[in-house]
Amino acid sequence: MAESNRPKTSANVVWHHATVTRARREELNGHRGAIIWFTGLSGSGKSTLAHAVEEVLHGQGCRTFVLDGDNVRHGLCGDLGFSSQDRVENIRRVGEVAKLFMEAGVIVLTAFISPYRADRERVRGMVEHGDFIEIYCDSPIEVCESRDVKGLYKKARAGQIGDFTGISSPYEEPESPEFRVETGATPLDECVKSVIDVLMERRVAKK
Repeated sequence: MAESNRPKTSANVVWHHATVTRARREELNGHRGAIIWFTGLSGSGKSTLAHAVEEVLHGQGCRTFVLDGDNVRHGLCGDLGFSSQDRVENIRRVGEVAKLFMEAGVIVLTAFISPYRADRERVRGMVEHGDFIEIYCDSPIEVCESRDVKGLYKKARAGQIGDFTGISSPYEEPESPEFRVETGATPLDECVKSVIDVLMERRVAKK
């Protein structure tokens, strides 16, 4: 991991190496652990797709868990707002938690806007090559707004919500994601199949 990507370490702590290793956990699970990172605008279908993919993986007997943006902000990141600094810290925490799940041999699927490339790349840098699979949920903002069941885009347009991604705060599209899925135009079942195909190619999902 690059030095610039290394988080600060607390003083007077020493890493304890477990006797039950990731490899042993993966052998017990029958599949390898991985971080499947869904990113995209609010309303692009990240959570819907992540949970639908998890259903398929669960049906295959895989050990899985979805880290969802809203759910995490109810607890782990409940003290954070949506400023650029808080967004960075939000993704840092999520990345560390996702890494722990992966080390447990779990396929962890994360559904976060994660608007900044540097933050996503920082999480990628926390793990070995191939462990982080970025899935870009590509949907035009017009489609995302039409799905605005929470009314967030409407409030953002009216100036009632500040720092809203795509309106008053930027979203930096992935430059080289492992997979780009057009969630704005493709039916959910086709999106799920295409993601599962990618995971099988990368020996995460079972064939």
